[in-house]
Amino acid sequence: MKIVGLTGGIGSGKSKALTFFKNKGIPCYQADLAGHKVLNENPEVKAKVKAYFGSEIYTSKGLDRKALGKQVFNNQEALQFLNGIVHPAVRLDFQNFIEEQQAPFIVSEVAILFENGGEKRYDKIILLTAPEALRIERVMARDGVSETEVRQRMQKQWTDAQKIPLADYVIDNTDWTTTENELERVYKKLLQ
Repeated sequence: MKIVGLTGGIGSGKSKALTFFKNKGIPCYQADLAGHKVLNENPEVKAKVKAYFGSEIYTSKGLDRKALGKQVFNNQEALQFLNGIVHPAVRLDFQNFIEEQQAPFIVSEVAILFENGGEKRYDKIILLTAPEALRIERVMARDGVSETEVRQRMQKQWTDAQKIPLADYVIDNTDWTTTENELERVYKKLLQ
């Protein structure tokens, strides 16, 4: 079974592309959702997060992601600590997910795949790209945030130019019909 990574900068359309594969019956994994799950449900992770960031970081509804975001956004040490406990837990969750599947391939959506040296864990990598202005517009509409906030998030990710040489398939997601046709082509190749 092939392990396929699906990545791209913020606003590139990863979730919509993942839905394309889900609709084909391909098992799909979302690393961001798994990270949220681990932070809210893994007792060991929760204990470490509380010890480092304070127990008030969790409310009766679970992790206060906005409060956590404020603490790690401009604090590299805090971000490294958080990543150091969340990423291994997500990798273990992903490994368990893989072992449960029976399919020709699976697709894992990972926002910062290359930034974390994760490319080594995948047999093939699909990179979605889109013009920066379009990506900013999409994220502003989706998340209700300012252009400045989107640009700050983008600065935490590699540029498309850095990612393209490392990807097996590069799909420009400016127009969904064209993107869907390209995803279909990649899907057929991956089934071979």
